[in-house]
Amino acid sequence: MKRLATLLLALASLCAATHAGAQSYPSRPVRIVVPYPPGGTVDVVARFVAQRLSEQMGQQFVVDNRAGANGVVGSDLVSKAAPDGYTLLVQASIFVANPLFLPNVPYDVQKDFMPVSNLGAVPLLVTGHPSVPANNLREFIALVKADSKKYSFATSGLGSAGHLSEETIKRQAGIPDLLIVPYKGAGPALADLVGGQVSSMIDPLPSSYPLVKGGKLKPFAVTSSKRVAFLPNVPTVAESGLPGFEMVSWYGLWAPPGLPRDIAAKLTAEAAKAVRSPLAVERLGEQGFIASGAGPEEFAPYIRDEIARYAKIIKEANIKVE
Repeated sequence: MKRLATLLLALASLCAATHAGAQSYPSRPVRIVVPYPPGGTVDVVARFVAQRLSEQMGQQFVVDNRAGANGVVGSDLVSKAAPDGYTLLVQASIFVANPLFLPNVPYDVQKDFMPVSNLGAVPLLVTGHPSVPANNLREFIALVKADSKKYSFATSGLGSAGHLSEETIKRQAGIPDLLIVPYKGAGPALADLVGGQVSSMIDPLPSSYPLVKGGKLKPFAVTSSKRVAFLPNVPTVAESGLPGFEMVSWYGLWAPPGLPRDIAAKLTAEAAKAVRSPLAVERLGEQGFIASGAGPEEFAPYIRDEIARYAKIIKEANIKVE
């Protein structure tokens, strides 16, 4: 009886400590790792979420850009961090594609991370430099077929939604010789596209649309199944001669494995509140962002399905990194 009483007391103390931990979390600044340079859509989404979480939870959430190895460096840092809720990761769909074609990725996406929230998704925009003599994707494809050496695609990273879109378009449009130039993030890629070093790019709306709005890039097509409301004259890729085409870039919040359930539940609820807020609709929604806020129960199977879909695209495009 004495041992049973001791055990029950210990369990009660543990439950109380866990509850107290969730109640007091966060008691110090929280780091959100973005494994890319500033300027891309992952960074845009992460900084918005960090600002909202700071306001909602009364503690600073600070974005830490840790670029390198196609996002692997920063992601690996989070997988090995203490599971206390003070080191988190915001990543994009490229996160689940990396292990499918990159050698020696030091983690398993489904085992070495805890999915906290599916933040949302955005269509991608096919854009071109103003000097390219095409006004839409159909015309751009015709130019490439006439002389593929004159033109190129930039990509923010191998395996990104933009890269997989480019590979799929190359295959379906019959332009296999079009060069794809990989960059270490959307910021550097868009800078070179604006500068005319590359001809075209497929990148999420939040990072590419401001350059279109400013007249620095031409919009060729959107990758969603339907046209975007604020770009009514820009056709979809499917309308541009590639029926059935659809691709979005999605964004999630992850933690190291073993994060206490109470803290994870708190973060899931607060993340959903952040991306579904009127401010999110105003600032991100006008750039095509479609909020989700789904928790681990929905996010985990979604990740599994996306891995299977990307594996098929990567195999068909024969994407390999030596």
